[in-house]
Amino acid sequence: MLKLAHVLEALTGNQREASLVISEAAVDSRQVIPGSLFIALPGERADGHDFVGSAFERGAHVALVQRDLSSQFPVVDLRSGHLPSETVLPEPPFCLWVNDSLAALQTVAAFWRRQLNLRVIGITGSVGKSTTKELVAQVLSQRYHTVKNPGNMNNEIGLPLTLLRLSEGTERAVLEMGFYVPGEIAFLCKLAQPQVGVITNIGTVHAERAGSQEAIAQGKGELVEALPASPEGVAILNYDDALVRGMAARTRARIFYYGLDPRSHLWASDVVGMGLKGIRFQLHVRNEVLHLRVPLIGRHSVHTVLRAAAVGLVEGLAWQEVIDGLHHSFTQLRLATVRATSGALIIDDTYNASPESTLAALNLLSEIDGNRVAVLGDMLELGPYEQEGHELVGVRAAEVACRLITVGRLGKQIARAARQAGMPSSAIESVDDVSQAIDLLQNTLKADDVVLVKGSHGLRMDRIVASLEADS
Repeated sequence: MLKLAHVLEALTGNQREASLVISEAAVDSRQVIPGSLFIALPGERADGHDFVGSAFERGAHVALVQRDLSSQFPVVDLRSGHLPSETVLPEPPFCLWVNDSLAALQTVAAFWRRQLNLRVIGITGSVGKSTTKELVAQVLSQRYHTVKNPGNMNNEIGLPLTLLRLSEGTERAVLEMGFYVPGEIAFLCKLAQPQVGVITNIGTVHAERAGSQEAIAQGKGELVEALPASPEGVAILNYDDALVRGMAARTRARIFYYGLDPRSHLWASDVVGMGLKGIRFQLHVRNEVLHLRVPLIGRHSVHTVLRAAAVGLVEGLAWQEVIDGLHHSFTQLRLATVRATSGALIIDDTYNASPESTLAALNLLSEIDGNRVAVLGDMLELGPYEQEGHELVGVRAAEVACRLITVGRLGKQIARAARQAGMPSSAIESVDDVSQAIDLLQNTLKADDVVLVKGSHGLRMDRIVASLEADS
C-alpha cells in the first residue's frame, strides 16, 4: 500500500521512516476520505490551496501545495528536492511544500508505478476508448485483480490519480489515455509504463486542435512507440483502419491485429445488429470459430468486443473466461433509453459527437423498429473535416430516419445534405438551439417514435432528453 515514505522518497530521492498509510489521492476536497493525500492545484475557476483546510477537516493526512501555507498549517519544505535526515515530520495533517504540485503528483505516481509488479494496458483512439476500457477490465477481471481509471480520468491529472489507487495486489491496470496535443500520450506512457497498447481508430474528433487525421494518428501512435519490445510488449491494432494498421512500423512490440478483415489475427464475420437487444456474430481466431451474442448495442460494438477479446487472449485468458467477461458486461456507456409521455422511445447518446460516432448511432437507429426520428446537433472541433463530416451524417440520416431535426448552426449542414440525398423537405426541421428543439419535440412526439438524440457536449443536447424524461 502507498505510504508517506513512498511520497517522500519520490520527491526527495531519500528513503525515510514514515509508515503513515495513504488511502487515496484527490484534487477535489469533496472527494477526500480519511487518510487521503490532497493535491492543491491552482485553476482558472478555483485554487485548490483555498480548500486545504476543508481537505484536512475531511480526514486528509497530507497535502501537496506550491504556496507557503505555514501560517495556517504545519509545513515541510521540499522545494529543494531534499529532506535533511534530522527533519522531524509533524503529526498529520500537514503540508508538503513543493515547487509545482501537479508535477509532484505526477512524480509520485510514476515512482509508485515502478514499485509494482503488474501489467498495464493502455487504450487510446478517437472513438470507443471508454467502452473499450470498461469491457477490457470486465474481461481481465475474470482472472486478475484489475483496476481501471474511473470515468474520464484519462489526462495528466486523472491518470496519475488512478496510478496512486494501485496496490501490491493489483495484477492488471486498464488505463484510458486521452489526446489533445502532441507529446501528451508519450508523457502519460512515461508515468504508466504500459506493456500492452490498444488503438481503437483514428477519427476526426479534435482535428481542429491537432490539424488533421494524420496528426491525430501521430499523437495516438505515441502509445505503441512507448511499448517495450516483443515478447513483453504487445500492440493491439485495428486492421480495418489504415492509419492504425500503419502504426505497426512504429513499435518494437509484437503486433496483434483485430478487425473484420480475415487477415487479422482475430476477426469477426456475419455481424447482425439486434437493436437494443445487442449483436450477434462469428468470432474467428486461428482455426477456431465461435458464435457469440453480446449485450452491447450497435453493430459497431463488434470492434469493442474484438479489442476486449484480443487483450484477454494476449494476457493468457482461456476462451471461456473471455466469453464470460463479454457476457457479463451489461453496461452500455453513455447511451441510455427513456420513455417520453407520448410513449416514444428516446435513445440518449448525448455525451459527445463526431462523424464516426454519429454514423454508428444512426446505424443503431436503423436496427430498431418504429418511426425513426434523428435529433442531431453540431459536431464541434472537426477543423478541416467540418463540412465533410456534417454532410456524411446528413446523407446517412436521410437513409435511416423518417424525420430529421437539426440543432445549431452546423446542424443546418446536416439538414442540407439530407435534403440533397433525397429526404423530403417536409421531414426536415432545423432549429437554432436546444430550447427550440425541446418545444418542437414535446408537441409532436408519438407513441411509435424512436428518437435518437446526439450532438457535441457543448450544445447540451442532454437537456433535450432530460426535458422529455421529466414528462415521462
